[in-house]
Amino acid sequence: MQRDFYARMGERQQFQQLFEHLPGVYFFVKDDQSRMMGASRSILERFGLTTEDEIIGTTDYEYFPPHIADSFVRDDQMVLDTGEPLTGRVEIWYTEQRLLDWFVTDKLPVRDSGGKILGVMGTVRSYEGSRRSLLTYTQIDQVVEYIRGNHRGKITVTDLARRANLSPRQLHRKFMEVFNMSVQEFLTKTRIQAASDDLLNTDRSITEIAHDFGFCDQSAFTQQFKKHIGKTPLKFRRQHQV
Repeated sequence: MQRDFYARMGERQQFQQLFEHLPGVYFFVKDDQSRMMGASRSILERFGLTTEDEIIGTTDYEYFPPHIADSFVRDDQMVLDTGEPLTGRVEIWYTEQRLLDWFVTDKLPVRDSGGKILGVMGTVRSYEGSRRSLLTYTQIDQVVEYIRGNHRGKITVTDLARRANLSPRQLHRKFMEVFNMSVQEFLTKTRIQAASDDLLNTDRSITEIAHDFGFCDQSAFTQQFKKHIGKTPLKFRRQHQV
């Protein structure tokens, strides 16, 4: 019965249409080479495209800076290699308006009728688009907005907990529930992404950038940068600066 039902649907996956009606949600399908095989209208609009045919066969490198595309493709490859879903992945990057924003990505393997992995499908939800669903965590929202506007300079977890009227332990637990990462990691990822932009678009020294984004010295900045980006700030700048 079930097999007959799905067979009658035809080749086009009609469930994709559901994502057109979910505000703040982007849907995509890629093959095993990370080439786009389909995308929701919201993604087409985000990339300035008119029809789905225009996105077929393209890759993230045509829409994002190389270091951002690298991270997306690494995640694709992880799903392709392991066959395991990658859920709740928080990525932080600049929007077209040059504002820091947070995006939560879920990726799952796409399999053929024999179980072989053909590609990856997933959704991307903007933090802004998900705020209504996070109303239970309004204290978290206060902290996120504070980090958004004050990620340069010194911020401690104790300061953030006090701002949310929570203990550091309670704040940690709530961040783990919402973002699957600690508040300290969230803060660090925000700073690293913002610092990446400075590395690419200014001629300021790495030491200056490190201090400006709250790192005690260049060594600490380099260590965290390499952990999150996969290369040192100097190598990143040389490879990607125009």
